[in-house]
Amino acid sequence: MTATIDTENALFELPLDVADARAWAHDFAVKYIRPAAADYDAREETPWPVIQDAAKAGLYTAEFALQAFTDPSGLMLPVVAEEIFWGDGGMGQALLGTFLPLAALMGAGTPEQIRTWTPEFFGSVEQPAVAALCASEPDAGSDAANIRTRAEFDEPSGDWILNGVKTWATNGGIAGVHVINATVDRDLGARGHALFLVPPGTLGISQGQKFSKHGLRASHTAEVLLEDVRIPAGLVLGGKDALDARLAAAREHRKVRVPAAMAAFEATRPSIAGMAVGVARAAYEYALDYAKTRVQFGRPIIANQGIAFMLADMATEIDAARLLAWRASNRLARGIPLRNAEGSMAKLKASEVAVRTTEQAIHILGGNGYTRDYPVERWARDAKIFTIYEGTSEIQRLIISRAISGIRIE
Repeated sequence: MTATIDTENALFELPLDVADARAWAHDFAVKYIRPAAADYDAREETPWPVIQDAAKAGLYTAEFALQAFTDPSGLMLPVVAEEIFWGDGGMGQALLGTFLPLAALMGAGTPEQIRTWTPEFFGSVEQPAVAALCASEPDAGSDAANIRTRAEFDEPSGDWILNGVKTWATNGGIAGVHVINATVDRDLGARGHALFLVPPGTLGISQGQKFSKHGLRASHTAEVLLEDVRIPAGLVLGGKDALDARLAAAREHRKVRVPAAMAAFEATRPSIAGMAVGVARAAYEYALDYAKTRVQFGRPIIANQGIAFMLADMATEIDAARLLAWRASNRLARGIPLRNAEGSMAKLKASEVAVRTTEQAIHILGGNGYTRDYPVERWARDAKIFTIYEGTSEIQRLIISRAISGIRIE
């Protein structure tokens, strides 16, 4: 099936370094991800050999990640994410899952913390590592302000002590570094939260239940248990002095910055949209090729308007979703506020396009699409998560409606 990039319909010309990264990521997806995708999906295992292949190729390194995060156009992350997830959603999540905790580190960490910990997130070519951002809890999913995991500062030892249970953590328990969202002052709600780095080998942190999932099965998702986890004072992102100042301002009802975990989700929404576009594009391209070659009643099924119009809508929706992702990411890179929640618009549109496109691809393939002999059923299973994780579609609509109205809609 289709394995080339449509450069003529790239919507507008990409900066040369972004275009090169796009081709690089696409080539990797063709050579390493697509051939192994069905096997890792069936086994529900983290594709460590492919992660190492990505490290050897330079795609899974601290250097490339920092280049992508600091790209002045803002397009490198969503563009690369689209190509990797075009290869496969589950393996894509395994490869790019570390980018979410990195976004938290980049957004909330000090320059010294970023320099020190970014290499730890990725490990080495010989021994690659993954990192995890642990935000959700059993009783705090969309209600992020309600987290119960506590971080208490022990003055005599100068340590933070973390206790709690995290859930739905990508790479949770197998990560080298875990980034933990914890409450320091529950009375302040989300304004009393902070992010903490838990280094490899720290006592008291362990994996709980590993989830067997509907989709993204090559990506490890699990609970993370924290029992009297002690970390040095300097491992709160941004530093303890800055945290103390922020908490003091919040207690005095002065304006404080968006909580770091929420800021990380906001920063990565355009890239999540790019991931969803990648899955949608994979399904569309497969269905298009199938419709051109599948003959019924003496002609290819694409000759029927019912099929052709469905594919026309798929192509249109995918391009629209991609443009929304690129717009939001470009605005963030240029420091332009997303006053109308453009990041949420991109995530909402792309996630729902991915679900709709993959379902339509199954329909176009008919009975074949419902079997595991064809990849569209896997892509449909992968697509659903985009309407749920990192803010459900309903949460995105809530964010957008509040932004455009100026009213706190409940």
